[in-house]
Parts: sequence; C-alpha cells; structure tokens
Amino acid sequence: MTSAIRGLLCVVAMLPPLPAALTQPVKTESGLLAGMPSSDGSVRAYKGVPFAAPPVGSLRWRAPKSPATWQGIRNAREFSASCIQTIVDERKPWTYEFMTHTPISEDCLYLNVWTAANNSNERRPVFFWMHGGGYTEGTGAVPVYDGEALARKGLVVVTVNYRLGVLGFLSHPELSRESDHNASGNYGTLDQIAALEWVQKNIAAFGGDPNRVTIAGQSAGANSVHNLTASPLAKRLFHRAIAESGSGVVANNRTLTLAEAEKAGVQFSESKGARSLAELRAMSWQDLVGGTRSGNASNFRTVVDGWVLPETVESVFARGKQNDVPTLTGLTADEGSSAPDYGMIPADAFVKQVRQRFGDLADAILKLYPFSSDEQAGMAEKMSAREQGRVSMYLWAASRAKTAKTKAFTYYWTHAEPGPDEKRYGAFHTSEVPYVFNTLSKSSRPWTAADRKIAETLGAYWANFAATGDPNGKGLPLWPAFTVTVPQTMELGEKFGTHSVADTAKIDLFTQYFSRSAATAR
Repeated sequence: MTSAIRGLLCVVAMLPPLPAALTQPVKTESGLLAGMPSSDGSVRAYKGVPFAAPPVGSLRWRAPKSPATWQGIRNAREFSASCIQTIVDERKPWTYEFMTHTPISEDCLYLNVWTAANNSNERRPVFFWMHGGGYTEGTGAVPVYDGEALARKGLVVVTVNYRLGVLGFLSHPELSRESDHNASGNYGTLDQIAALEWVQKNIAAFGGDPNRVTIAGQSAGANSVHNLTASPLAKRLFHRAIAESGSGVVANNRTLTLAEAEKAGVQFSESKGARSLAELRAMSWQDLVGGTRSGNASNFRTVVDGWVLPETVESVFARGKQNDVPTLTGLTADEGSSAPDYGMIPADAFVKQVRQRFGDLADAILKLYPFSSDEQAGMAEKMSAREQGRVSMYLWAASRAKTAKTKAFTYYWTHAEPGPDEKRYGAFHTSEVPYVFNTLSKSSRPWTAADRKIAETLGAYWANFAATGDPNGKGLPLWPAFTVTVPQTMELGEKFGTHSVADTAKIDLFTQYFSRSAATAR
C-alpha cells in the first residue's frame, strides 16, 4: 500500500448522521411500512417492499403492473425472495458475500431502502442500485450491497430486483403480437423502470429527493445503466448515472434485433415442447429454466425492440437522443482474472491468442508487448488486457462527448482485496463494490486500516457524485473530468490520482482494432 493512501486526510461524511432515523411507519402509495433500525438507530432499512405486482400466471412476460395496496402496517424487515436463478455459495473470485442467498421465486419484484433521514422533508440524494450477474443471477439482497454505510453518508439507498434469464428477457412473435407496442423481451429492464417510477412517487416519504436520483450498477447493472440512459421510457426518472465495469467499445458485441430475438425465442419454445405461448405460460418455472442455467445470458438479454430500446444504445448516443446526465464510470485492473489461465498463459498460447484475436494487427501487438519466457508472456497478456480495457473506456467516453452536454468521470480500480487469493485474482471484476458500499464487514477477509481508508474515500466520491454530479469534495484527491485531449483516467485503490490510459502507439493500435471490430459487427 502506498504512502499516498496512508497520508489521506480523514474523509468527512457528506452529511453527518442524525441522532435517529425515521421511527414512524412510512406512508407509500400502497400502504404503511415499518422498517428495521440499525444497531445504533441512525439508519433504518425497509426491505422487501413491493414495487410491482407478482409477474406470475398471465402476468409472466408482461410489463410490470402496479403493486396491490394493503391495510394496516406492512412489516418490511426481511428481504423478499430473489428472482429465479441458480444459487451457489461462491464462484471464485466471487466468494459468499457477492452471491445470492435468499429463496427464489417468480414473485420477486421487490426493492429495499436504507435511510438516515429523520423526517420526510430532508430531500437527500437517492442512490438506486441495479445488481450485476450477467442477467442470470443476482439480487438487491446480496450482502455487499447493504446500504447502511452509504445512508450514513447522506444518501437514501435503494437496491432492486428485476426478472432474469428467460423470465426476464424472452422475445417471441406471440408476445410481440399481444403487446400494445408490438415488442417483446426486455421485461427485466421494464422492471427497473417500474422501480424508478416507484422511487419518483414514494421516495420523498423516506427523506429522499426525487429530483436527485442516481442510477448505478456494476457489470450487467452497468449495462442496465446504459440501457436506461438510452431508453425514452426512463426519461426524467433519474439525474445522474454510475456504471461500474460497463463502459467501453466492446469488440464484436452486437445487440440483437427483435426479429433475431423472436427467432431465438421460437427455438427455445420448441426445445421445451411448447407449441404456443399459452403452453409456455402454463409451465412451471422449474420446467421452463431447466437445463438453461436460468436462461443463458447469451440467449436472453436486452434487445432492440422498438419500444424500450428504439435503437442500439450506441445509435441513441450518436444521435444525441440519450437521457443526458452526468456519468461516472470505470473498470478494474483485472477484469478477466476469473479465466483459468489469466496472467499464466504459456508463450506459444499467448501468440496463438493474439493472432486469432487481432489478425493482421497481431505482429504490431506482439511488438508492443514483448516477452522471452512463459512468465513474461503471462505478464504481457495481463498488461495488454489492462491497457486495452483503458483504451476501450477512453474511446467510449470520447464518443459520448460528441453529443453529451454533461460531464463524465472515469476511473481505473487497482486494489486487490486481501486474502489467500489476492495474487491470483488481483483487482478482479466487482472487487471495488464492497469498498463503494463500505461493506467490508460482510466477509472475513483480513482487512487492514488501509482497506478501511479506501472504503471511506470511495464512498465519499460516490456520495458526492450522487449529491452534485461531481465526485470531488473536501479532503479528497482531485478527480478531473474526462477530456478527449488528455488521455488519462483516475486511479482508485492502490493510489488516488490520475493515470495514463496508454502511450500513443497503443492507443492508436487499439483504436484501429476497435474500429475494425465495430465495422464487422454491423
């Protein structure tokens, strides 16, 4: 750990915690809610709050409907069931605290709220979190998403469930025909929009400000942030955006058209022996998802349906039709470290990999990342992946800047979580999330004072951004806004300060590669 971290001034929370959080039942449009106070009483959590009707029976594969009202006071002290998925305790590098542990059910459209507001007039900024998991797993109840620490920094934190896999993203000609919009698929995205509409109607009762809503997410959650930024249905529902591990020029990644997705849906239906939509709806979810790992993300994901997404996200941004809000985005140093041979690839295998991926640019790549042994080849692979990721993010931000009138802030996370797998996985995909939420206590890793300092710093940056659209604040190292003319990003983790994207030759080469890939994908 560098001396820069040890020397950081103590980060002061944006808003000091009040003596007590809301103590009276909170009134929502559907009814009264009773929450659970934190151990010190400064934060109150409201868990398992319905934001839509259960999407079961005839409501399976339909846009979410309004939740039912209730009489009396609803106990909101326990998480709801999570949406249908395969439950595992860990999948390294993602250990227990990153995984879903609740029961699962189709009846899963619930959200959770944490607030330290003392009354409903405080109008604190709202942090609306969408989980990752490749659109096949995850939940708002994942341990590292606990909102208590960010609530102490002055935010009202909302985490949300949304339908996954085949139940969340199936397209089918019959579904499109029964839709008022001649569209199908994207039900998980519609769930996110319904949850944002719930926030607009109800969050003031929790001390939140409906005019300062930040949508945020990591991985599939970051992809969801971009989809909402591009969707006309989400207009005016949020005011800032944070996308963690989700902003880049991704090679050979083309969004499916509705026709393509419908064709895949027909093939899926036939594989299940269903001759009609009615037969699909009559199936149990166990029979429906059996053998598909809850519906593989490569088959069931967001599509350009002409309604939720009228065109690709890239096209929406290129035409300046996006919901233009300040955006904070970044990636981790070791995004791909879950791969078995990450950083340990033999020299001959690395050469083969480069030639397959880069074609006639391979010799130039190998010249820029030289090696003379298997060990050096592993380091070359790791360095090239890191710089390719940073260039990809830089090019994404540069493209955004052509039409956006709001600022963007990019980051590069470099700190490895401590523990026996620290060297193996490094700053792995998702590893910054426990620091953002300051949920280090949710795992038994050997955290140090430096780790806790990093968590305080990250939380302060995120809280400042949610409040003002700018992460900078008192006692924090300066985080410059993105500019096309200066190819740099903000390093977070091992140190806090600016970091070069890459040297000019590498930027030029990767730019050429991404340009070719984009042309091929069209």
